[in-house]
Amino acid sequence: MNYQQTLQYMFERLPMFQRQGASAFKKDLGNITKLCNYLNNPQNTFKSIHVGGTNGKGSTSHMLASVLQEAGYKTGLHTSPHLKDFRERIRVNGKMAEENFVVEFVEAHKSFIEANQLSFFELTVGMAFEYFKRQQVDVAIIEVGLGGRLDSTNIITPELSVITNIGLDHTAFLGDTLNAIAGEKAGIIKPNIPVVIGERQEETTAVFDTAAEKSNAPIVYASDYEFTNLESELKGAYQQKNKATVQQAVAVLNERTAFTVCNRALVVGIKNVVSNTGLLGRWQIIQESNPKIVCDTGHNKEGLTYVMRQLEEEPYKHLHIVLGVVSDKDLGSILPLFPKEATYYFSKPDVPRGLSEEDLQQKAAAFDLHGKNFKKISEALEAAKNASNTEDLVFVGGSTFVVAEII
Repeated sequence: MNYQQTLQYMFERLPMFQRQGASAFKKDLGNITKLCNYLNNPQNTFKSIHVGGTNGKGSTSHMLASVLQEAGYKTGLHTSPHLKDFRERIRVNGKMAEENFVVEFVEAHKSFIEANQLSFFELTVGMAFEYFKRQQVDVAIIEVGLGGRLDSTNIITPELSVITNIGLDHTAFLGDTLNAIAGEKAGIIKPNIPVVIGERQEETTAVFDTAAEKSNAPIVYASDYEFTNLESELKGAYQQKNKATVQQAVAVLNERTAFTVCNRALVVGIKNVVSNTGLLGRWQIIQESNPKIVCDTGHNKEGLTYVMRQLEEEPYKHLHIVLGVVSDKDLGSILPLFPKEATYYFSKPDVPRGLSEEDLQQKAAAFDLHGKNFKKISEALEAAKNASNTEDLVFVGGSTFVVAEII
């Protein structure tokens, strides 16, 4: 198989949560343990930092990777989902894994993949661990996929665990209260391994404190401290919380691990995070003017709350919103966040989980959000651009998959 055929095999033959939803979710570590044993446990050959949380874990992971790169460490980065190219999930010093590595890995282990019915994510995690081993990275930033306790990434023993925050997302799998979700996220706290919590939240602090105490894990909350709002290529004002979490994480790395990160590496790493790691889709400006077009991957209540606040700070004559969501999204919690005075362009992201544009239009109308529907995200964006004046603003979002289609 060539690269495209390999991807087609992976997308079509392996259960993929991002595309299919619940049917692809496996709530145990059995398969990833089998896979890593079969690969001679590559995850034990390099140091790592584990990053979980409901919102901000992707941005935080990229910032940490950028900072460690600037500090002179050969740094691996495993994140999910990808937006344009599968290899965005596996990077070393910002460079994506080679196409031929992906092809050769799948070809070499195809019989094991099929015999053990690996999910797409299980395969991807094992592939990333093997790549980081071969590349002999000094450290790898490993972003949790979903939850924490039973996430496939949770077979590593990191130097540091980071949990950004807790919000109501993926409640069908993680629980329908912040307390329950925090319990799942706290599953990445390991014995004697320091943990940084981004935000102290009333409903979750006791959960994290108890888990840390049981594991004798030193715990610190970034929100308990004041940090300089460092400049960054990530322009969303909501990134301040993620930057503070990274600054606290670096302080803990310097204090409690063998890593040494100077202030220059911290400042430059946070500033040049997009250039260093290729991060996309976080308050990303697609077009500067005539009209200005912005996209963001925020897709749950907490994430979209920050995005809507950012929108309120933008100057514009009229707001146009290209909106698409997945079918298992709790629309009752997110649609009230959107401004009623905007003009909407409803569409369906091109994945099996996507909610039809007609259903979204109908459900949005119940919240007094009105506009036309379009078969494709690209058509919706084109219509928004054509209807906009030079002083208007076009926002594109609601789902990672919506953003992926327009970048």
